[in-house]
Amino acid sequence: MPWKECNIMDERIRFVSRLLEGETMLALCREFNISRKTGYKILGRYRDCGLEGLNDRSRRPYRQANQLPTQVETEIVRLKKDHSTWGAAKIRERLRRLYPDIHCPAVSTVHAVLDRNGMVKRKSRRQRLKREGTSLTSPDQPNGLWCADYKGEFMLAGRRYCYPLTITDYASRYLICCEGLQTTKEVYAFSVFEQAFKDFGVPTAIRTDNGVPFASPNALFNLSRLAIWWLRLGITIERIKPGNPQQNGRHERMHRTLKEETTRPAAPNFLQQQDRFDRFIDVFNNQRPHQAINMKCPGDLYQPSSRAYAGLPELEYPFHDKTITVTSCGRICYKSMKVNFSQVFAGQKVGIKQVEDNIWLVSFMEYDSLPDRRLLITPRRWDTSIT
Repeated sequence: MPWKECNIMDERIRFVSRLLEGETMLALCREFNISRKTGYKILGRYRDCGLEGLNDRSRRPYRQANQLPTQVETEIVRLKKDHSTWGAAKIRERLRRLYPDIHCPAVSTVHAVLDRNGMVKRKSRRQRLKREGTSLTSPDQPNGLWCADYKGEFMLAGRRYCYPLTITDYASRYLICCEGLQTTKEVYAFSVFEQAFKDFGVPTAIRTDNGVPFASPNALFNLSRLAIWWLRLGITIERIKPGNPQQNGRHERMHRTLKEETTRPAAPNFLQQQDRFDRFIDVFNNQRPHQAINMKCPGDLYQPSSRAYAGLPELEYPFHDKTITVTSCGRICYKSMKVNFSQVFAGQKVGIKQVEDNIWLVSFMEYDSLPDRRLLITPRRWDTSIT
């Protein structure tokens, strides 16, 4: 049997009609399951307004306690029209001086009045360059690709933060290093990578995210000093798309195991924490079977790179007019020109070539740019979406 539906208006009409027929208020209130106060209220509205009085009334208060008087709001709008460059603070002060006897509204209230009347100019947000990452590879041989990242910082028992920098080999899952650092500044990352290159050789490519110190958001091609160093060593740079850590999923999965086995709880100081990291590296590489490589250990598959670390080669630009070293402040000084290039290239040699009158092409390795026309910066070879 379906539920019987009822309408509130119909019930009130039925209640009033039965009252007018002579039934008692007490009996009807019990039958309709309402209080006598509500019953007399319904009857009173009917006597005052007829059937219209039985409709629901708005619960909006008759008067807003904090509402500005209409005259004050009108005066605020008038002052803004007369002085279009004035803000809420100046308009409030002018209002206070003109009408010292009235209660002057707050600056935020004046601003709200101006906003309601469409008199507030909103600043347009600066459009930032959307980063897309680079094309990614999947090599099946050791040292074809290294993955690097900072495992999220955590606090040691001694109340100091630790930032572990980790490097793994993509193909074999071999954990090359895990170094607990006090900061993410690139000067410390340089020493970690240099030691890794000396111990294991130079990889073909390195994959990272777009954060510091792997990338620099305001530099040309978003290159950082660390990335420039890698390029000079002949290492290709791969960057994942922002907000897509799954593109470096093998490395992130290692971080999960690292966190569970070395940081819960954390050690009292850096030396003891580093000792935990070193023991974890040995177990992870040589004792812990890995399902993705048929239950083998990463150490069973990994071999150091055949490309030995031998320092940086000299840069030469035989097809350019001149080779210039970028100054420590990131400038290119040539003839009477002083052009701001990029500070991350400080100390690096670049090639200069004139392409048109007063237009000079600046090249760093495989990258070309026109410093005085920043919108025309384009790489010669690398697809980068390293933007």
